[in-house]
Amino acid sequence: QVQLVESGGGSVQAGGSLRLSCAASGSTGQLYCMAWFRQAPGQEREQIAAIVKRSTFTYYADSVKGRFTLSQDNAANILYLQMNSLKPEDTAMYYCAAAPIGGSCRDATYWGPGTQVTVSS
Repeated sequence: QVQLVESGGGSVQAGGSLRLSCAASGSTGQLYCMAWFRQAPGQEREQIAAIVKRSTFTYYADSVKGRFTLSQDNAANILYLQMNSLKPEDTAMYYCAAAPIGGSCRDATYWGPGTQVTVSS
């Protein structure tokens, strides 16, 4: 089992920045990938970024490409999402997710409780 806990959400004005963190604990050695999703009220959950552990492969949705950046502290098992040039449409609940070896982050097995990001115009 793996536990995920997000932090770093908050309120910011358009054009500002936030950095989200996802701390993983438990059987982290079995993880294949980690990802960030977001869900705005009345909208479907959207995968916005993902990274395959022990590789350089990353994925970014078109909606965040060039503005959001993933990084990870492997020793501490923390995944970061640096969010720059934030827009009001980035307002959502942000979730960290992960999948074990053999799985897929698009159909993640493990989920954090989420952290709210609100961007005002």
